[in-house]
Amino acid sequence: MQQFLKVLIADDEPIIREGIRYSIDWNEIGMEVAAEAEDGEEALELALKYEIDILLADLNMPIMNGLALIKNIRRSLPNCRVVVISGYDEFAYAQEALRLQVDDYILKPIKPSNLTEVLERTREKHKIQSAKKKYLEVASNQILQNTLMIQEQFCRNWIAGSFIDEKVKEQLIFWGLPEKSPNLLAVVRSQELESKQPLLQEGDKELILFGVKNIVLEILGKEPKLVFDDSSGLLFILLWGREYDEIFLTIEKCIQTHLDVTVTIYSEPVTGDFGGVPSAYKSCLKKVYEEIPISPIVKRAKNFITETYTNPELTLEMVASLLQVSPVYLSRTIKQELGTSFVGLVTQKRIEKAIKLLHTTELQMVEIAEQTGYATQHYFSTAFKKFVGVSPNQYRRGLTAQSIEK
Repeated sequence: MQQFLKVLIADDEPIIREGIRYSIDWNEIGMEVAAEAEDGEEALELALKYEIDILLADLNMPIMNGLALIKNIRRSLPNCRVVVISGYDEFAYAQEALRLQVDDYILKPIKPSNLTEVLERTREKHKIQSAKKKYLEVASNQILQNTLMIQEQFCRNWIAGSFIDEKVKEQLIFWGLPEKSPNLLAVVRSQELESKQPLLQEGDKELILFGVKNIVLEILGKEPKLVFDDSSGLLFILLWGREYDEIFLTIEKCIQTHLDVTVTIYSEPVTGDFGGVPSAYKSCLKKVYEEIPISPIVKRAKNFITETYTNPELTLEMVASLLQVSPVYLSRTIKQELGTSFVGLVTQKRIEKAIKLLHTTELQMVEIAEQTGYATQHYFSTAFKKFVGVSPNQYRRGLTAQSIEK
């Protein structure tokens, strides 16, 4: 089916508009008149409404003249072709229109043969422009795909310890990433995607992995990152930021919603220089394969705790009620599968957050207590010391339980 180019006729004289509309065989030249306007303001409104391809514009119109209209069209519809309708006494206007890079112009009184010739030339320009745009889009997509493939191979070599520091730094600079070691290596695990799992055909696995990658890239947005997979079906993310717990939870939920695949994200801090990445990779693998399979009820409980641990009123009974199980059953299942109690799980999340705040902010202890779900500073300090071995103030000063004992 032929796609007609949409034309807007803008002229304050009705007889001119009618003459243009009815003197041209629009279908013959692959066009259709989408709308007419009698002033520049109306023309701009209709041009945007119909997303026109070609504008036929008189220069001398009320409210908004043709030049102002063309300037607005250039900003709002940059791919729109413009043909100026000009009178003999509007030569100065026509010169300015040419500076705005209009595609063609035609003088009044308008002859149908001349107008048809101008429109056909404009159609060919539009055709060339569209083909060029499509080519550039295809080329851009190819470049992006190749870039991602090159990045992935680079990451695989990096985690294998195949690159010296200078080579790693050179590549990071080339891709506009920070010239330092990442802070975190995360792994996205899904049993459905692992090569040893016979749940899916290989083609299905590739499609789902592609979907998972796209979701990860979209949610992380402009965060500095490198995303790659290994031969086992695990997806890895190198990150240069610090606070990612909530983002990881969002990624897990989004993948579950859109792909109907359950994933778990594990992370490992990267310590030292660029050589810390292979070590973090090995630690991540160990963490993944030593993990005891978690039941859906415990995974949901963990997710709910991750979302609400800052609420001082969070209790076992609240979570059990949400999951529609008894508190005794939930407590026992968490203990069996995670080796810790419900309270221990909540405390771990709160203290991990407190440690990050102590490292990265100058917040007072009472503020950190509030942001980590503790009703009072005293309760926070007691829990922190019991978990870490030193008080929050001592920890901020760099003291450890071992140094105090000495």
